[in-house]
Amino acid sequence: MGWCCLFLLFCFTWSFFVLGTYPLQSSQTQVLQQLRKHLEYPNQLEIWNNRSIDFCYLSSFPQVNITCQDNFVTELRIVGDKTAKVSDFHGFAIPKQTLSENFSLDSFVATLARLTNLRVLSLVSLGIWGPLPDKIHRLSSLEYLDLSSNFLFGSVPPKISTMVKLQTLKLDDNFFNDTVPNWFDSLSNLTILSLRNNQLKGQFPSSILGITTLTDLIMSSNGVSGKLPHLSSLTSLHVLDLSANKLDSVLPKMPKGVVMVILSNNSFFGEIPQQYGQLSQLQHLDLSFNVLRGKPPYAVFSLPNISFLNIASNMLSGSLPDHLSCGSKLEFIDISNNKLMGGLPSCFNTNSDKRIVEVDGNCLSFNTRHQHVESYCMEVYMKKQSKRRNAGILVGLIIGVFILMMLLAYGFLMLWRIYFPRGISEQHLLHKTVQDSSAAGFSSELLASARFVSEAAKFGTSSLPVCRSYTFEELKEATNNFDNSAFMGEGSYGKLYKGRLENGALVAIRCMPLSKKYSIRNLKLRLDLLAKLRHPHLVCLLGHCVDVGGRDDFSTNKIFLISEYLPSGSFCTHLAENSYGKVFNWSERLAILISIAKAVHFLHTGIIPGFFHNRLKTNNILLNEHGMAKLSDYGLSIISEETDKCGAKVEGYKSWQMKNLEDDVCSFGFILLEALVGPSVCARRDALLLNEIASINSLDGQKRILDPIVQATCSQESLSIVLSIMSKCISLESCSRPSIEDVLWNLQYAAQIQGTVSGDHRFDAASPQ
Repeated sequence: MGWCCLFLLFCFTWSFFVLGTYPLQSSQTQVLQQLRKHLEYPNQLEIWNNRSIDFCYLSSFPQVNITCQDNFVTELRIVGDKTAKVSDFHGFAIPKQTLSENFSLDSFVATLARLTNLRVLSLVSLGIWGPLPDKIHRLSSLEYLDLSSNFLFGSVPPKISTMVKLQTLKLDDNFFNDTVPNWFDSLSNLTILSLRNNQLKGQFPSSILGITTLTDLIMSSNGVSGKLPHLSSLTSLHVLDLSANKLDSVLPKMPKGVVMVILSNNSFFGEIPQQYGQLSQLQHLDLSFNVLRGKPPYAVFSLPNISFLNIASNMLSGSLPDHLSCGSKLEFIDISNNKLMGGLPSCFNTNSDKRIVEVDGNCLSFNTRHQHVESYCMEVYMKKQSKRRNAGILVGLIIGVFILMMLLAYGFLMLWRIYFPRGISEQHLLHKTVQDSSAAGFSSELLASARFVSEAAKFGTSSLPVCRSYTFEELKEATNNFDNSAFMGEGSYGKLYKGRLENGALVAIRCMPLSKKYSIRNLKLRLDLLAKLRHPHLVCLLGHCVDVGGRDDFSTNKIFLISEYLPSGSFCTHLAENSYGKVFNWSERLAILISIAKAVHFLHTGIIPGFFHNRLKTNNILLNEHGMAKLSDYGLSIISEETDKCGAKVEGYKSWQMKNLEDDVCSFGFILLEALVGPSVCARRDALLLNEIASINSLDGQKRILDPIVQATCSQESLSIVLSIMSKCISLESCSRPSIEDVLWNLQYAAQIQGTVSGDHRFDAASPQ
């Protein structure tokens, strides 16, 4: 009877857990299958062929482990069998060791990023190759990241610094070959940092000293060089392994709680700090194969927890006292290949089974067959001392000659300034005349040297006409002497006219008033900078005309900007039901929003210096005859009178840049809002609207405020993505706003989801009932 009751209780408990679990969302299952495809169907994932398998119960497989919570994957661990390593990797696929040449790490990471709840990611020995892309930071919930034993190369992505929840970062046994990053202090929760066996170079990153939570720091077998700073600020550090690098400084102070210190195979010099004899928690100390001198601190041998001590292959000298005390847990001692003299301490008894002691290659009186003779040791010591004195004299001579040359150069410079006054070059005159007129934080030097970040920024713009200068007479002829019939309207940047050039092309001509603070030369620099802005989703600037009222260089009255004419109206006119044109559905609105996000991303990052504060609004999004969206009135802040309102003179260029970058993101957020609720509702922007926006994530709030056309043509998942990014864009806290790159990625993802849903609807409609 008792066994029956136990069996029934077990069945009831089992059924409770089974019935209480939730099936994994179909979108999550699709992502896992896409990851399997990216990884080229490894043997470890053959179990995934079973379509009825519950991915959340794969923990019993040692090489694949998936954990789920509330319908979402939270942990993904896969261990492959591509463990073979090559001595040198040149960045190309290697048969049977890496994934094929068709593998795209960028696409793989983009797919991974769709597991938005992922907290643990471990992909080991899978043959993944390529430079790790910046978009890895989209896995913002990650707490554990292990990509060890793959073929990753290049730099460690800087965007990892934004993954503030990260606690463990392991990139061991790869081929990262850039400088060691110096942004680790941004990861305030990091406890384990392991970059072992890569090809990283440069100075030891000082930012690591700011991670007070760090317990394990492993950077062995790299090319880290220079000075190793004091590490006493890392109060939680237990394991330190910097062996097989190129560090060349004195040994630093260590935190009191450190347990393992491995600094072998470097070029540390000087003496072993006496502080090491006070590390009561220390169990393992390896300082072998350096150039350490002097006597080892006796207290190190008697530390209460020390079990392994290796100070071999240095230049340690002197003798060890016979009464030296050894710790009760000390099992291995290696002092070989130094210049230690005298006898062995009694605790170094080499006949003990409990303790291994290596002493060969010294000048000890013990076991002289494997020692250097004392005369040899003394001779070498004297030679080193002599070399040190000679080196000191040589360094003194070099410093003296250098100081003498500096004094001569300084005297020559003074004479040159006295007898040869500096002439004023044209470029110097330019800087002087426009010193107070450089608006928007752009100096003339910055304007003159403006350049594209890369040739890729010019993609798709080769067919656009070159910007040129027009005469005022040409513009009068194009607009019939600026007749009222050519007048299109007036905005914050002046009047707008429609014109037809001599070749028959229709153009839009904007007339802008200018302040007298702009010189002709400075104005030319600014116009040249505007002329460099070429992008498929920017209204093309065809030319300009500067109307000078007199001979004075500072008497410019107005400027005319000539741009392409787009006949299909603005985005705003296609959002209202009473508009003259077609009202766009949700997919069409997403396509236009993505186009404009690409244009804004180009303005921010595609040219140096970037263009910010672009007055983004739906009226400035124009459509050509093919329905392609283009942004107008961009970049005009650098030639308008309203520039000073941005605070450039007070805060400086960098502050101005960040402030207006946030302004663009915020403005784009209101464009998203208008695309969701329509122009009439968005135009209110009052407290009532803000309260309604706060409730827009609920179904009742969406029915109350969203445009009916949006509700009728969108999928809920696609809508949720756009609502989320819109809320972040218009956040009152500027630090909570996303980058335009993140906005663009979310919009593209929303369009992808919407396209999948629309495709399913079309398929269902075509299927027989």
